[in-house]
Amino acid sequence: MADPTAPEILLDEDGVRAVVDALADRIAPVIDDETVAVCLLTGGIWFAADLTRALARRGRLVGFDALWLASYGDGKTSRGTIDERAGLQRDIAGKTVLILDDVFDTGLSLKRAVEIAAARGAARVLTCVFASKPWPEPRALEPDFVGWQAPARYLVGYGLDSAGRMRGLPGIAALD
Repeated sequence: MADPTAPEILLDEDGVRAVVDALADRIAPVIDDETVAVCLLTGGIWFAADLTRALARRGRLVGFDALWLASYGDGKTSRGTIDERAGLQRDIAGKTVLILDDVFDTGLSLKRAVEIAAARGAARVLTCVFASKPWPEPRALEPDFVGWQAPARYLVGYGLDSAGRMRGLPGIAALD
């Protein structure tokens, strides 16, 4: 008998890989090797690692940096404010920046990351999220690249967490 408390798998590991590969196919032609991929921590690590490797397989050897922004903490809802816990380490002035995040919901973190990159002199800022969740209110921006249209559910796995747990699941599951 199945465990009724177990997460419901929505996208398995092969499905995740297919989404990442499709994104790399779309992104590789519009960037160059001077592009700096900026991972939004912490959830974006899994996606950023997989996508930058997929881009490398397509001949795009991008730079890499990270930006640690937080709006959720260990809660299930955004606090509505963004804390910048760690900033960019690389010079991005005059370069294309590709901001990478695991999920797009409120849009607050992605919007703040774009503002930071622009303030640091990026020539062009592109945004890419693995998953986009429906949201009841208009968002300040929409990502340039979206891999998967996720349902409006509480998701875990592939960087998405529940109070810091379950990020390492190889696919995406729902807890609700």
